[in-house]
Amino acid sequence: MPKLLIMEGNTLAQQARSAALGVRSASDVYIHAIAAHFPDLHLDVIHGADRGQDLPAGISLGDYDGLVISGSGLHAYDMDFAVRNQIDLVRAFAKTGKPVLGSCWGLQIAVIAAGGTVGLSPNGREVGAARNITLNDAGRGHPLFAGKPPAFDALCIHYDEVTALPEGAVLLSSNIHSPVQGAIIPLEKSEIWAVQYHPEYDLDQMAMMMRLYRDDMVEQGFFTDPPNGDAFIAKIEALHQSPDDVALAWQLGMGEAVLDDKLRRGEIINWIRHQILKR
Repeated sequence: MPKLLIMEGNTLAQQARSAALGVRSASDVYIHAIAAHFPDLHLDVIHGADRGQDLPAGISLGDYDGLVISGSGLHAYDMDFAVRNQIDLVRAFAKTGKPVLGSCWGLQIAVIAAGGTVGLSPNGREVGAARNITLNDAGRGHPLFAGKPPAFDALCIHYDEVTALPEGAVLLSSNIHSPVQGAIIPLEKSEIWAVQYHPEYDLDQMAMMMRLYRDDMVEQGFFTDPPNGDAFIAKIEALHQSPDDVALAWQLGMGEAVLDDKLRRGEIINWIRHQILKR
């Protein structure tokens, strides 16, 4: 049975604050997404942002068939322990030659680990749905996007973005907000498949994240006031419960790429099929 290691991108303190508001941890969201399609995979979590959080006794990085890097509320350019330790873990895992998958934060620290750069997006926060992510020629031919249309929307929430890819990386997708929405990043003996958005999210998690950051989103102009934010979030929650509600989907601008579980999680499914199960 293949074994995957999921690296939780947030500190234990961040996770506790989020849990108090009913928000699932980034690693829990990934576990749910993977288990929905591959229930037989063995999944372990390592809390890379905290000291003293080691692998299970008797287990080494090389015992895993792949590494998944979750999202995070950290900034990859801060270079404190929580960031540096995760970068070191990615580099150490890459020396095993095993495959790596990253989303959002996962893309960003993979880029830094390989020598690229990450910074604050000049376009501000991209949140809700990343619109019209467009595959280039390399992306259209890459198995990461098998079954995906040439342009699609995806659930997202991020302030930061890749400002320069490392040497040898291959750009796969972009949109008007962020020029790097997907890339292949060579590191040590490994290859990292990574995207800027969150294929592991569902609308329930997106609603939770908006509730967590609601007041910030009011200040940033996404919502006119807290009640306006609550009303919008309630619509997302309602669509999660009733994905066949055509009127609500139209009002929120959410199509099949977001509402269909298999299509939305396509990058995760493709990575596991091509990089884990075929090895």
